[in-house]
Amino acid sequence: MYAGSLVALVTPMQPDGSIDFNAWSRILEFQVSNGTSGIVVAGSTGESSFVTDAELAELLTRARSVIGKRALLIANTGTNDTRSACDRAREFSSSKYQVDGLLVATPPYVRPTQEGLFRHFSAIAESSSVPVLLYNVPGRTAVDLLPPTVARLARVPKIAGIKEAVGDTARVRELVASCGADFRVLSGDDLTARETIGAGAAGVISVTANVAPRAMADMVAAALRGDRAGATQIDQRLVALHRNLFVEPNPTPVKWALAHMGLMGGTLRLPLLELSPQYHAIVIESLFAAGISVEGMPRAVGANS
Repeated sequence: MYAGSLVALVTPMQPDGSIDFNAWSRILEFQVSNGTSGIVVAGSTGESSFVTDAELAELLTRARSVIGKRALLIANTGTNDTRSACDRAREFSSSKYQVDGLLVATPPYVRPTQEGLFRHFSAIAESSSVPVLLYNVPGRTAVDLLPPTVARLARVPKIAGIKEAVGDTARVRELVASCGADFRVLSGDDLTARETIGAGAAGVISVTANVAPRAMADMVAAALRGDRAGATQIDQRLVALHRNLFVEPNPTPVKWALAHMGLMGGTLRLPLLELSPQYHAIVIESLFAAGISVEGMPRAVGANS
Protein backbone atom coordinates (compact mmCIF):
# COMPACT_ATOMS: atom_id res chain seq x y z
CA MET A 1 0.00 0.00 0.00
CA TYR A 2 2.71 2.50 0.96
CA ALA A 3 5.04 2.42 -2.03
CA GLY A 4 6.36 4.48 -4.90
CA SER A 5 7.15 8.17 -4.88
CA LEU A 6 5.31 9.97 -2.10
CA VAL A 7 5.83 13.68 -1.49
CA ALA A 8 6.35 15.56 1.76
CA LEU A 9 4.32 18.46 0.41
CA VAL A 10 4.95 22.10 1.26
CA THR A 11 2.17 24.23 2.76
CA PRO A 12 1.61 27.28 0.51
CA MET A 13 0.97 30.56 2.27
CA GLN A 14 -0.22 34.05 1.46
CA PRO A 15 2.06 37.06 2.11
CA ASP A 16 0.22 37.59 5.42
CA GLY A 17 1.09 34.04 6.50
CA SER A 18 -2.38 32.54 6.04
CA ILE A 19 -2.67 29.33 4.04
CA ASP A 20 -3.17 29.80 0.30
CA PHE A 21 -5.81 27.17 -0.43
CA ASN A 22 -6.00 28.02 -4.14
CA ALA A 23 -2.29 27.22 -4.43
CA TRP A 24 -2.86 24.12 -2.28
CA SER A 25 -5.30 22.75 -4.85
CA ARG A 26 -2.90 23.66 -7.66
CA ILE A 27 0.13 21.89 -6.21
CA LEU A 28 -1.94 18.84 -5.26
CA GLU A 29 -3.10 18.48 -8.86
CA PHE A 30 0.48 19.03 -10.06
CA GLN A 31 1.56 16.10 -7.89
CA VAL A 32 -1.08 13.53 -8.72
CA SER A 33 -1.10 14.33 -12.45
CA ASN A 34 2.66 13.67 -12.47
CA GLY A 35 2.67 10.25 -10.87
CA THR A 36 3.02 10.92 -7.14
CA SER A 37 1.55 7.97 -5.24
CA GLY A 38 0.99 9.63 -1.87
CA ILE A 39 0.69 13.06 -0.26
CA VAL A 40 2.08 13.72 3.23
CA VAL A 41 0.30 16.75 4.66
CA ALA A 42 2.00 19.09 7.15
CA GLY A 43 5.17 17.10 7.55
CA SER A 44 8.40 18.88 8.37
CA THR A 45 8.55 20.12 4.76
CA GLY A 46 4.98 21.34 5.27
CA GLU A 47 6.05 23.45 8.28
CA SER A 48 4.33 21.13 10.76
CA SER A 49 5.59 23.11 13.74
CA PHE A 50 3.64 26.14 12.54
CA VAL A 51 0.42 24.54 11.26
CA THR A 52 -2.47 24.52 13.74
CA ASP A 53 -4.83 21.60 14.18
CA ALA A 54 -7.62 23.63 12.57
CA GLU A 55 -5.41 24.35 9.55
CA LEU A 56 -4.38 20.71 9.31
CA ALA A 57 -8.04 19.71 9.30
CA GLU A 58 -8.77 22.08 6.42
CA LEU A 59 -5.68 21.00 4.48
CA LEU A 60 -6.69 17.34 4.75
CA THR A 61 -10.32 17.97 3.82
CA ARG A 62 -9.39 19.96 0.75
CA ALA A 63 -6.65 17.53 -0.23
CA ARG A 64 -9.05 14.59 -0.33
CA SER A 65 -11.47 16.65 -2.38
CA VAL A 66 -8.76 17.39 -4.97
CA ILE A 67 -6.97 14.06 -5.19
CA GLY A 68 -9.92 11.74 -4.65
CA LYS A 69 -8.53 8.21 -4.63
CA ARG A 70 -5.73 8.94 -7.10
CA ALA A 71 -3.12 9.01 -4.33
CA LEU A 72 -2.75 8.10 -0.68
CA LEU A 73 -3.42 10.84 1.87
CA ILE A 74 -1.21 10.78 4.95
CA ALA A 75 -1.45 13.20 7.89
CA ASN A 76 1.57 14.08 9.98
CA THR A 77 0.31 14.08 13.58
CA GLY A 78 3.21 13.42 15.95
CA THR A 79 4.14 15.55 18.94
CA ASN A 80 6.76 15.16 21.66
CA ASP A 81 4.07 14.40 24.26
CA THR A 82 2.48 10.96 24.07
CA ARG A 83 -0.90 12.08 25.40
CA SER A 84 -1.32 14.87 22.87
CA ALA A 85 0.02 12.64 20.09
CA CYS A 86 -2.64 10.06 20.96
CA ASP A 87 -5.32 12.75 20.97
CA ARG A 88 -4.23 13.94 17.53
CA ALA A 89 -4.11 10.36 16.25
CA ARG A 90 -7.69 9.78 17.37
CA GLU A 91 -8.87 13.02 15.78
CA PHE A 92 -7.14 12.89 12.42
CA SER A 93 -7.62 9.17 11.84
CA SER A 94 -11.39 9.59 12.22
CA SER A 95 -13.56 8.95 9.19
CA LYS A 96 -14.29 12.63 8.55
CA TYR A 97 -10.76 13.17 7.19
CA GLN A 98 -10.56 9.99 5.08
CA VAL A 99 -6.80 9.65 5.53
CA ASP A 100 -4.97 6.48 4.54
CA GLY A 101 -2.38 6.72 7.29
CA LEU A 102 -0.63 8.80 9.91
CA LEU A 103 3.03 9.76 9.86
CA VAL A 104 4.48 10.04 13.35
CA ALA A 105 8.05 11.19 13.99
CA THR A 106 10.18 10.35 16.96
CA PRO A 107 9.42 12.95 19.65
CA PRO A 108 11.82 15.89 19.29
CA TYR A 109 13.91 17.47 22.04
CA VAL A 110 13.01 15.07 24.86
CA ARG A 111 15.36 12.26 23.69
CA PRO A 112 13.52 9.24 25.14
CA THR A 113 15.07 5.79 25.56
CA GLN A 114 14.34 3.00 23.10
CA GLU A 115 11.78 1.57 25.53
CA GLY A 116 10.19 5.02 25.81
CA LEU A 117 9.98 5.19 22.01
CA PHE A 118 8.40 1.73 21.88
CA ARG A 119 5.71 2.70 24.38
CA HIS A 120 5.14 6.09 22.72
CA PHE A 121 4.50 4.61 19.28
CA SER A 122 2.51 1.68 20.66
CA ALA A 123 0.15 4.06 22.44
CA ILE A 124 -0.32 6.15 19.30
CA ALA A 125 -1.04 3.07 17.19
CA GLU A 126 -3.63 1.92 19.70
CA SER A 127 -5.29 5.35 19.48
CA SER A 128 -5.39 5.44 15.68
CA SER A 129 -8.12 4.10 13.41
CA VAL A 130 -5.74 3.90 10.41
CA PRO A 131 -2.23 2.52 9.86
CA VAL A 132 0.71 4.40 11.34
CA LEU A 133 4.05 5.08 9.64
CA LEU A 134 6.98 5.67 11.97
CA TYR A 135 9.35 8.48 11.03
CA ASN A 136 12.98 8.33 12.07
CA VAL A 137 14.83 11.59 11.45
CA PRO A 138 17.52 11.97 14.14
CA GLY A 139 19.00 15.03 12.44
CA ARG A 140 15.86 16.95 13.43
CA THR A 141 14.70 15.18 16.59
CA ALA A 142 18.02 14.29 18.30
CA VAL A 143 16.86 10.71 18.92
CA ASP A 144 17.45 7.65 16.75
CA LEU A 145 14.82 4.91 16.49
CA LEU A 146 17.08 1.88 16.23
CA PRO A 147 16.34 -1.17 14.06
CA PRO A 148 15.74 -3.60 16.97
CA THR A 149 13.08 -1.23 18.34
CA VAL A 150 11.53 -0.89 14.89
CA ALA A 151 11.40 -4.68 14.64
CA ARG A 152 9.45 -4.80 17.91
CA LEU A 153 7.11 -2.07 16.71
CA ALA A 154 6.53 -3.88 13.41
CA ARG A 155 4.63 -6.50 15.42
CA VAL A 156 2.30 -3.90 16.96
CA PRO A 157 -1.13 -3.78 15.27
CA LYS A 158 -1.61 -0.79 12.94
CA ILE A 159 2.11 0.04 12.68
CA ALA A 160 2.61 -0.44 8.97
CA GLY A 161 6.03 0.94 8.09
CA ILE A 162 8.73 3.53 8.59
CA LYS A 163 10.09 6.58 6.84
CA GLU A 164 13.79 6.09 7.50
CA ALA A 165 15.78 9.29 6.98
CA VAL A 166 19.14 7.82 7.95
CA GLY A 167 20.66 7.35 4.51
CA ASP A 168 22.33 4.02 5.25
CA THR A 169 21.64 1.04 3.00
CA ALA A 170 22.94 -1.40 5.62
CA ARG A 171 20.31 -0.11 8.04
CA VAL A 172 17.60 -0.50 5.41
CA ARG A 173 18.65 -4.09 4.76
CA GLU A 174 18.48 -4.79 8.50
CA LEU A 175 15.01 -3.25 8.73
CA VAL A 176 13.71 -5.18 5.71
CA ALA A 177 15.13 -8.45 7.06
CA SER A 178 13.86 -8.02 10.61
CA CYS A 179 10.45 -6.40 10.21
CA GLY A 180 8.55 -8.81 7.98
CA ALA A 181 7.25 -8.73 4.44
CA ASP A 182 4.16 -6.63 5.24
CA PHE A 183 6.16 -3.83 6.91
CA ARG A 184 7.03 -1.02 4.49
CA VAL A 185 10.39 0.72 4.63
CA LEU A 186 10.39 4.08 2.83
CA SER A 187 13.41 6.28 2.27
CA GLY A 188 13.33 9.71 3.89
CA ASP A 189 16.50 10.86 2.15
CA ASP A 190 16.30 11.80 -1.54
CA LEU A 191 20.06 11.64 -2.08
CA THR A 192 20.22 7.94 -1.19
CA ALA A 193 16.68 6.90 -2.14
CA ARG A 194 17.72 5.00 -5.26
CA GLU A 195 20.25 2.92 -3.34
CA THR A 196 17.78 2.46 -0.50
CA ILE A 197 15.21 0.99 -2.88
CA GLY A 198 17.91 -1.32 -4.19
CA ALA A 199 18.40 -2.46 -0.59
CA GLY A 200 14.72 -3.36 -0.25
CA ALA A 201 12.83 -0.14 0.47
CA ALA A 202 9.38 0.21 -1.13
CA GLY A 203 9.80 3.84 -2.16
CA VAL A 204 10.51 7.33 -0.85
CA ILE A 205 8.79 10.20 0.91
CA SER A 206 10.49 12.96 -1.01
CA VAL A 207 11.28 16.66 -0.83
CA THR A 208 12.60 16.74 -4.41
CA ALA A 209 9.23 15.49 -5.65
CA ASN A 210 7.75 18.89 -4.75
CA VAL A 211 9.45 20.36 -7.82
CA ALA A 212 10.14 17.23 -9.92
CA PRO A 213 7.26 14.81 -9.30
CA ARG A 214 7.35 13.06 -12.66
CA ALA A 215 11.10 12.51 -12.59
CA MET A 216 10.96 11.16 -9.03
CA ALA A 217 8.03 8.88 -9.88
CA ASP A 218 9.86 7.56 -12.93
CA MET A 219 13.11 7.06 -11.04
CA VAL A 220 11.40 5.18 -8.21
CA ALA A 221 9.41 3.03 -10.64
CA ALA A 222 12.61 2.08 -12.49
CA ALA A 223 14.40 1.25 -9.25
CA LEU A 224 11.49 -0.86 -8.00
CA ARG A 225 11.42 -2.94 -11.17
CA GLY A 226 15.17 -3.51 -10.95
CA ASP A 227 16.15 -1.23 -13.83
CA ARG A 228 19.33 0.08 -12.22
CA ALA A 229 20.61 1.80 -15.34
CA GLY A 230 17.32 3.57 -15.98
CA ALA A 231 16.94 4.66 -12.36
CA THR A 232 20.54 5.92 -12.28
CA GLN A 233 20.11 7.89 -15.50
CA ILE A 234 17.09 9.74 -14.11
CA ASP A 235 18.60 10.20 -10.67
CA GLN A 236 21.75 11.78 -12.06
CA ARG A 237 19.65 14.70 -13.32
CA LEU A 238 18.19 15.12 -9.83
CA VAL A 239 21.31 14.88 -7.68
CA ALA A 240 21.86 18.63 -7.57
CA LEU A 241 18.27 19.13 -6.40
CA HIS A 242 18.64 16.40 -3.77
CA ARG A 243 21.59 18.32 -2.34
CA ASN A 244 20.73 21.96 -2.96
CA LEU A 245 17.15 21.93 -1.75
CA PHE A 246 18.86 21.78 1.65
CA VAL A 247 21.35 24.64 1.31
CA GLU A 248 19.24 26.36 3.97
CA PRO A 249 16.75 24.79 6.38
CA ASN A 250 13.95 22.85 4.69
CA PRO A 251 11.49 24.02 3.32
CA THR A 252 13.15 27.36 2.57
CA PRO A 253 14.82 26.38 -0.74
CA VAL A 254 11.97 24.22 -2.05
CA LYS A 255 9.39 26.93 -1.41
CA TRP A 256 11.60 29.45 -3.20
CA ALA A 257 11.90 27.05 -6.14
CA LEU A 258 8.16 26.44 -6.34
CA ALA A 259 7.51 30.18 -6.26
CA HIS A 260 9.86 30.67 -9.21
CA MET A 261 8.12 27.84 -11.05
CA GLY A 262 4.91 29.85 -10.73
CA LEU A 263 3.07 27.27 -8.64
CA MET A 264 2.74 29.25 -5.39
CA GLY A 265 4.18 32.09 -3.37
CA GLY A 266 7.35 31.71 -1.34
CA THR A 267 6.05 32.82 2.06
CA LEU A 268 7.23 30.96 5.17
CA ARG A 269 6.29 31.48 8.78
CA LEU A 270 8.86 32.85 11.20
CA PRO A 271 11.44 31.98 12.31
CA LEU A 272 12.03 30.66 8.78
CA LEU A 273 13.00 33.26 6.18
CA GLU A 274 13.12 33.44 2.39
CA LEU A 275 16.14 31.87 0.70
CA SER A 276 19.28 33.98 1.07
CA PRO A 277 20.38 35.67 -2.18
CA GLN A 278 23.72 33.87 -2.29
CA TYR A 279 21.88 30.58 -2.86
CA HIS A 280 19.53 31.72 -5.63
CA ALA A 281 21.86 30.76 -8.49
CA ILE A 282 22.63 27.38 -6.92
CA VAL A 283 18.97 26.42 -6.71
CA ILE A 284 18.20 27.75 -10.21
CA GLU A 285 21.10 25.75 -11.66
CA SER A 286 19.82 22.64 -9.89
CA LEU A 287 16.37 23.14 -11.39
CA PHE A 288 17.93 23.64 -14.82
CA ALA A 289 19.92 20.40 -14.45
CA ALA A 290 16.67 18.57 -13.74
CA GLY A 291 15.02 20.07 -16.84
CA ILE A 292 12.70 22.39 -14.90
CA SER A 293 12.04 25.91 -16.14
CA VAL A 294 11.67 28.92 -13.87
CA GLU A 295 10.81 32.53 -14.56
CA GLY A 296 13.13 33.85 -17.24
CA MET A 297 14.63 30.43 -18.02
CA PRO A 298 13.53 28.19 -20.93
CA ARG A 299 12.62 24.61 -20.16
CA ALA A 300 15.40 22.20 -21.09
CA VAL A 301 14.76 19.81 -23.97
CA GLY A 302 13.28 16.52 -22.80
CA ALA A 303 12.15 17.77 -19.39
CA ASN A 304 9.38 15.62 -17.94
CA SER A 305 8.74 17.03 -14.50
